[in-house]
Parts: sequence; C-alpha cells; structure tokens
Amino acid sequence: MPVPKMTRLSPALAAFLGLSVSALADVKLPALISDNMVLLQDAKANVWGSANPGEKVTATLGAHSVSDTADKAGKWRVKLEGLKPGPGMDMTIAGKNKLTVKNVAVGEVWIASGQSNMEMAVKLGKDSDKEIAEAKFPDIRVFTVTKKGSKTPLEDCMGKWEVATPENAEHFSAVGYFFVRELHQKLKQPVGLIHTSWGGTPCETWIPESGMKSNERFGEHWAKKLAEFPKAKAAYDKQLAESKVAAEKAKADGKPAPRPPRAPDGPDALNVAPSGLYNGMIAPVAPYTIRGAIWYQGESNAGPTNRGSMDLYGQIFPVMIFSWRYEFAKAQGVPREESEFPFLFVQLANFHPRHEQPTDSYWAQIREAQTGSLEVPRTGMAVAIDIGEAADIHPKNKQEVGHRLALSALAQVYFQELEYSGPLYREMQIEDGKVRLNLSNAQDLKTTDGGPIKGFALAGEDRKFHWAQAKIDADHIVVSSPDVPNPVAIRYAWADNPDVNLVNGAGLPASPFRSDKWKQEPPAGSAGN
Repeated sequence: MPVPKMTRLSPALAAFLGLSVSALADVKLPALISDNMVLLQDAKANVWGSANPGEKVTATLGAHSVSDTADKAGKWRVKLEGLKPGPGMDMTIAGKNKLTVKNVAVGEVWIASGQSNMEMAVKLGKDSDKEIAEAKFPDIRVFTVTKKGSKTPLEDCMGKWEVATPENAEHFSAVGYFFVRELHQKLKQPVGLIHTSWGGTPCETWIPESGMKSNERFGEHWAKKLAEFPKAKAAYDKQLAESKVAAEKAKADGKPAPRPPRAPDGPDALNVAPSGLYNGMIAPVAPYTIRGAIWYQGESNAGPTNRGSMDLYGQIFPVMIFSWRYEFAKAQGVPREESEFPFLFVQLANFHPRHEQPTDSYWAQIREAQTGSLEVPRTGMAVAIDIGEAADIHPKNKQEVGHRLALSALAQVYFQELEYSGPLYREMQIEDGKVRLNLSNAQDLKTTDGGPIKGFALAGEDRKFHWAQAKIDADHIVVSSPDVPNPVAIRYAWADNPDVNLVNGAGLPASPFRSDKWKQEPPAGSAGN
C-alpha cells in the first residue's frame, strides 16, 4: 500500500523531532529589524521578514498598521509610510506569533561604508577619551555589520543596533559617528547609522555582479591575480618559512621580529574579490530604507600593483554608485527614481613623504577620479587634502571628515543655506604668460596661514612642471612662473602629500586638480595602501 505524501508535519511527528508546530510557523525578522532601530521618517519605510507561505503578517507602530501575506518562498514586506520623527516606541510584528521590537526611533537613516578609514573606531582617533566620555545621545543608534564575504548575495547579516553611550561609542566608526552626531545636533531628530566597512578592500568588491558585468575590463585585475596565484602562493610559502627563521633568530638576539609577508589574494579572498563584500555586507542591507550613504575608500585602488584597478577607478566608482541605487530599489520594491539616494564620499587625504619637486602621483590620480564622480547626480565630496598625516594612512582627525560630510548633507539633502564645498577647478585661460583660473565655490579666497598660496605648478610644451607663484584676484587665481614663460598646463596639490593652504571663506580646502592628461610615472614609494 503506497504511503501518502505529507504536506505538513503532524503534531505527533513534530514532537518526535523535538519541534513545536508553533515554531514552524513563527514570523522571523532579519538582524536589522531589531531593538533600538531607526526607521526613516516621511518615507516608505521597509520592514520585512519571513513566515509560512500564505501567512498574514501585520506590522504596527503607533497609529500606523500595515499587513502583507507571505509569498510562496515565505517572504513578506510592508511599508510604514508617513512616520513622524520621535524616539522610544515599540513596534509589533504579528502573524501566527507576535514579536515586539523595542525602543524604535523614527528619524534619519544613513549607511556608512568603505575601507579602513571608514572602519577606524572612535577609540583610535583624535581626542578619543573626551569623545567617548561625551557620547551620551540616546537618539543616535548605530548598527555595525559583522564582516563577511560571500560568493552570492546574502539575505541577512549579523549585528545589532546600539545606542550612543560611552560604552558603545568607542567602537563606532569614527567618521560615521561624527557625521550622524552633527546631523542629530543640527536637525534635532533621531539618526540611525548602518556601518558596513572592511579595511584594505578595493572598490570592486563592493560592486554587485550587475555592476561588474557592465564593463568586461572591471574584472581584469582580479583575473590576473587568480592566474598568478599559484606562483605567488609558492613564493609566499617560501618567504613565510624564511620569516619564521628570522623571527626566531631575532628573538634569540633580543631584537624585534621582522614583519611577516602578506599572503597573496587567492580564490578564497572574498573580502577583495569582485562583488564579495557587496554580497556579504551590502545586499543584506539593501532592503532597508535609507536617506543616503557616506563612503571613504580608494587607498586600495591607488597604485598599479595594489588590490584594485587604479586606471579604471574613474569608471568603477560611478558604476558602484549607480548599481547600489539600482539594487536598493529592487530590494525595496520601489521605482528606481525613489531610490536615487544621495551618495557623499571622502576624497583621499594627504599621505606619504613630500617631494621637493613636482611629480606625478597615484594618489592624486585617484583623487581626480573621485572629483570626476561628482558628475553623478546627487553626490557630494568632502576634501581631506589638508588633514592627513604623512606617516599614517589612518589620520586621526575624523571629526573634521565627519563635519565636512555633514556640511554636504545639510546643504544638499536638508536644504540648509551654508557653504559645503571648497573651491573646485572649472577652467583656465592663458594671459600674457600667466594662467588665470576659474573656480567654483571660490567666494572670499584666502590662505590658512596668511602667506602666499602653496601647491601650484606650471609646465610648458616640454611637460616639465615647475613650482609657480599664485595670487588671489577676486574669485580667481592668477598663476605664473619665471621657469615657464609659455605655460600650457597647470596642476594644484598634485602629489601624494602636497603642501597646501588655499581655502574659501568657509575655510574649506581647494580640491587637487590638473588641466593636463599626460601620463607620467610617479616616483618610487607613491603606491597605495
């Protein structure tokens, strides 16, 4: 006699397996939908999870209540619309079981991502003891995504929402925290931050597969690394063995051990593989309704032998922005134009020793690509060329970085009347052996030290750059050099670590630029992280 097929577990069989019938039907929530979360005000705030297929799920927050029926895959999604800012509410999610999400705030929500300068914690930055002690903001909440790479997009991540207290704030992203702190203080509203970053990572690993497929060259750098991996691994194993012997000898001699070699990136290095961190650390966040994103990355793309494709950064970075917007819209079930969120980023800070004469620079080339990305709609850039440290790729003054990002958000997103950008290059004219520069955001130009303007260089047809003198003429800069009587090209702050002092009336620094597109080899030691 044939055994009938079971479409569901009987109570007796469930008990035998150590399960309960109610547990099988439980509504479940992703990590982001949890205690202390912040929902975006005056928007279609997404709340989602899983349940039994066909199960009705209702989300209730205050007077707002909305329902959905789980689809065949057991997924459901509701949108809480028109929420007004405020703290300390409980949200219930009810199906066959009922969950309560406690201390939910409504306000502004931003994502912070990138590599180590975004990851760097408050406790490692400037005035850390003071900043940690003063971190008493019950309406600032931060969710830090646990690091994880993946070959396919994940639906959930690990992490929890934490209220800004001295105990919690010490491990918050410093840039992210100072950014949302200023928004909170200026807007007088709760602010949530979803922090998802990983040090030493190239831009490509943060791009979804849809974006990587937009240009067949984007994966060339990684394909080359994989092809070279067996040889690189053999060399690494040899170097590692030699390093261990040297370490033992150093220990016996009472000397510091030499630094061990860095393992080469291979097939399992999902933290640097194309789409690896998008899949593991951005895809699970994409359904969350946000106001915008802040980004600090680029060091790992600087240099031809680094972890990313420097020569393509000017294309890769804009594609990342566009593809995030596309994937977020898809994950939230909204039209593409509803997810064209603002994307604010940090231009690379000054780093490396200074050079006495004008040179080319890998870091300057990345900065140029970042400036070019301002052509993408709804973007903003915080220039950090004056607050880096020559000997530390992780400069400690993250307060100023967060402040400059906040200025961009307050002006462009929240429509406050304030200057948010330093001078940007527009065009040049040659007048009687001198170069006249037209700059945007150039009201009340001045130098930070009251002295002559630093950082300009001119070149003639021979393409050799010489330091030049620059003078302020109203909203223009006039540049000349006795060594270049017939200039054809101009550069400003075009170096890894330029000596600069030009700012506008708001005290915001001028962004590095060049008028030429000449390919010149940077000096040794000018590579990236």
